[in-house]
Amino acid sequence: MKKQNFKLKEGQPFIPLNKLLQVLGIAQTGGHAKIIIQNKEVVVNGIIETRVRNKLVKSDLIEVGDFSIKIL
Repeated sequence: MKKQNFKLKEGQPFIPLNKLLQVLGIAQTGGHAKIIIQNKEVVVNGIIETRVRNKLVKSDLIEVGDFSIKIL
């Protein structure tokens, strides 16, 4: 499992789940991110997440494929 940290920008309270997958290169496009999420391949804080635009905030832990991502 590849562990990564993602730091929110100053003044950015959250990042949508689909955008995070795109920024980190896990999904090539927004449509690809949507498919990954709707196929129940993403776990947020230990719970399968199916909301495409779920707002991720500091301390959230996201697991998808071989990646484990911590929001800072």
